[in-house]
Amino acid sequence: MLVYILRRLFYALPILIGVNVLTFLLFFVVNTPQDMARAHLGDKYVTEDAINHWIEEKGYDDPLFYNSESEGINAFTDTIFFNKSLKLFAFDFGRSDEGRDISSDVTDRMGPSLALALPSFIIGIWVNICVALMVLMFRGSRLDRFAVSVFVTLMSISYLFYIIFGQYFIAKMSRLVPVSGFNDGIDGWRFLILPVIIGVIAGIGSGARWYRTLFIEASSQDFSRTARAKGVSEAGVLFRHILPNAMLPILTGVVVVIPSLFMGSLIMESFFSIPGLGSYMLDAIQAQDFAIVRAMVFLGSVLYITGLIMTDISYTWADPRVRLN
Repeated sequence: MLVYILRRLFYALPILIGVNVLTFLLFFVVNTPQDMARAHLGDKYVTEDAINHWIEEKGYDDPLFYNSESEGINAFTDTIFFNKSLKLFAFDFGRSDEGRDISSDVTDRMGPSLALALPSFIIGIWVNICVALMVLMFRGSRLDRFAVSVFVTLMSISYLFYIIFGQYFIAKMSRLVPVSGFNDGIDGWRFLILPVIIGVIAGIGSGARWYRTLFIEASSQDFSRTARAKGVSEAGVLFRHILPNAMLPILTGVVVVIPSLFMGSLIMESFFSIPGLGSYMLDAIQAQDFAIVRAMVFLGSVLYITGLIMTDISYTWADPRVRLN
């Protein structure tokens, strides 16, 4: 298994380099160093000398990928891409364009992101699987058709509607919980319970419908028919045969999502003023802070690759017949 993991990490290097190249291209196609300087210095009363000084100070005065004024290998090393990207592979994110330490910011904001995303993720999976199993027990009945209609309806409603509805009726009108904010202490649950509930409810439509499809496919297999022929109850077939045999596709969809929990939710954190990594990324894009954007995209890629490796490893736990080679 160790050889397999090392090989997968080696294969990940070209992916990370490619993601970095695309990030540089997309960001600098939209923003020039002059635009970035004006975004930080302000459009009014800023001189051309101040802009040039900011660009030189932040290291954006070099060519992007190839420096025609240098010779040999320096033509590639005296560039923005090389100087800004190389340290990322040592997880040295450097400083933002405002001078803040990015690694320190990521460490501080990881807690609020996990405090929101982890309960939403765990409770959401548990609710979706339970709902899908209950619906499967009444497959083909009116209740099954009604449940599928509800799933489709929930999927059709915008995520923003759940947030606005919850903030207005539960927080503002009923005053059961705060409208927005965050607290690091034990009292912080009051700020998190509403976004967690909204996250779980908003995900029931797509989640339960997907799990229902998986379970229907497993219930049509020979092992399910054999269990029913032996007189096993429908609940026994569901929990002892269908659920275990549907673990591989469930793990495929679940484990790969785990790394994204660290990155937080852009919309949820922004609406509820939660100082997590999602709002950190959004603020950086609005401020055209390329240092933070570059670091967060790289971190997201690393976490996603880690999630894929974890998914493969989890296959061997769920099904002993699977071999990593």
